[in-house]
Amino acid sequence: MTAPAQPPKRSIGRAILRSALGLGLFAVVTAGIVAGTRALTAERIADNRQASEYRMLREVLPEELRDVPIETLLDNVVTLPASEAVGQRQLFRGWRIESSEKTVLIMPVVATGGYSGDIHLLVGIDQQGRVTGVRVTRHQETPGLGDKIERRKSDWITRFNGRSLEDPASGNWAVTKDGGEFDAFTGATITPRAVVRAVKRSLEYVEAERSALFQADQENQP
Repeated sequence: MTAPAQPPKRSIGRAILRSALGLGLFAVVTAGIVAGTRALTAERIADNRQASEYRMLREVLPEELRDVPIETLLDNVVTLPASEAVGQRQLFRGWRIESSEKTVLIMPVVATGGYSGDIHLLVGIDQQGRVTGVRVTRHQETPGLGDKIERRKSDWITRFNGRSLEDPASGNWAVTKDGGEFDAFTGATITPRAVVRAVKRSLEYVEAERSALFQADQENQP
């Protein structure tokens, strides 16, 4: 009986080569798709962060400055002196927005002593030492109670607008439970107390550093 013919070794080698080339091409294409997807996702995340930052910054500006273009607003960066009073132990980034009639400093402030941890704020203060706006950027306060510090949950945070170290007087910069002018929330006093204290400290910080904050050269970020 005749033995079955064996395929030539050259044919086997070509088959293996074709398979290897196919797998290699598949790997390259797959890697390219993954890399492209990551790049697009990263760009989208960066755009979303920029849009969110711009929205928050606009909300703490007075009405007459809210039409500032996004590029102008995000580029008007200044380096601010460190201060533990506002939760910044090192030099930190802020924004200074100017017009012919008004200059506003916006700075990130950390309110310590919240019910569930630190509360991160953006505080706007003009050159007259008045609050132009406050917004909460991050917190872990109790849903339904402490989270009323968020503008989308209540208008409580807007009660700082137009306030200064003289309005109210120093002893009244507290929640009503502590003898001050600012309402607390039913079942949640610790959270608003921390925010009130942080906003007052922000005003005190600006007052102490006024000449440096409103005359310092802007440091544009690349």
